[in-house]
Amino acid sequence: MYYYQTPVGKIGIAEENGAITNLWFPTDSLPVTADLWETPVLKRAAKQLTGYFAGGRHPFTVPLAPQGTAFMQSVWAELRKIPYGETRTYGEIACALGKPNGARAVGMANNKNPVPILIPCHRVIGRNGKLTGYRGGLAVKEKLLTLEGVLR
Repeated sequence: MYYYQTPVGKIGIAEENGAITNLWFPTDSLPVTADLWETPVLKRAAKQLTGYFAGGRHPFTVPLAPQGTAFMQSVWAELRKIPYGETRTYGEIACALGKPNGARAVGMANNKNPVPILIPCHRVIGRNGKLTGYRGGLAVKEKLLTLEGVLR
């Protein structure tokens, strides 16, 4: 695990076996027993995040290994398909997964995303276009969507 300063505050990133497993916002409770050690994959993730915050539109290519149920994994895979600068509703994600009544379950999986930004759960909004809950806080979600040109 290592810490990096970003435009949304100091974030922690963890990796295991060469893949990113977690990203923590300043508002998150960080693990107290983690060893601070910057690995090559963490440096790569930080470089890609720096490019993102500088307005880069390239997809993240750092390997990810988030832990979750099969349903969570399917939601997170669908989130990674949302292009930079676009949003989807919870209902749209649920329909894409073949679960048209699953918007609430998609919201719960979104909330449990251990690798926000890299898996772009900030691109999911309410059906009325409103910004809804975000682990990093709605101000961070708004900042990310503004960066991507979704919000003005």
